[in-house]
Amino acid sequence: MATLGLIGSGNIGGTLARLAVAAGLDVVLSNSRGPQTLTSLVEELGPRARAATPAEAAAAGDWVVVTVPLKAYRQVPVEPLAGKVVLDTDNYYPQRDGQIPELDTEQTTTSELLQRHLPDAKVVKAFNNIYFKHLAALARPAGAPDRTALPIAGDDPGAKAAATALLDALGFDAVDAGALAEGWRFQRDTPAYAVPYAKNPQGTGIAGDDPGVPADAGTIRAALAAARRYRDIAQD
Repeated sequence: MATLGLIGSGNIGGTLARLAVAAGLDVVLSNSRGPQTLTSLVEELGPRARAATPAEAAAAGDWVVVTVPLKAYRQVPVEPLAGKVVLDTDNYYPQRDGQIPELDTEQTTTSELLQRHLPDAKVVKAFNNIYFKHLAALARPAGAPDRTALPIAGDDPGAKAAATALLDALGFDAVDAGALAEGWRFQRDTPAYAVPYAKNPQGTGIAGDDPGVPADAGTIRAALAAARRYRDIAQD
């Protein structure tokens, strides 16, 4: 049976764990506070789930999701992730993460930072642009007419194919946004971030109680194409 490893088990990590167990995958959860803090979630998930250290979750996963605050990305274990497909959910929030000049000047992207930290892994950006409650609510079986699509970005075609397979198992279609360098197209404050999945969007944001609405691949492709760099906006 395939296994999803999770480094970080907060809102997005916990939601992905629930979707994975529902899809028949085994799950190994971890966080920075130790396996003992995940007892309630493991009990909720049942026998397919267990708690471990980040290094153990990295080693166990056929796919490994890194879903930690960006400021902690250097704490992600390196050696156990060599050769692994790593799905990165990071978003940059300077008020939380501190200022990162390379991101402020748009010289790189969040997932490229993680790829640099994990030189022997195959990083794919995914799951960062959807509110966790919508991630839970919008999963649908393959072929459903109201299936939602999520964007991915990565430099390795095989890794993107593996990520697409995971998304399919969890209940979503994938839209290939291109290389990791194109991951900015669905970072915060872009048209593809959160709003396409909101029933009642509020400008560029959403309400915490928004019930969500499906967004198909065409909708996400259009949102990705509409994205603009901050520097381009400033020049207008």
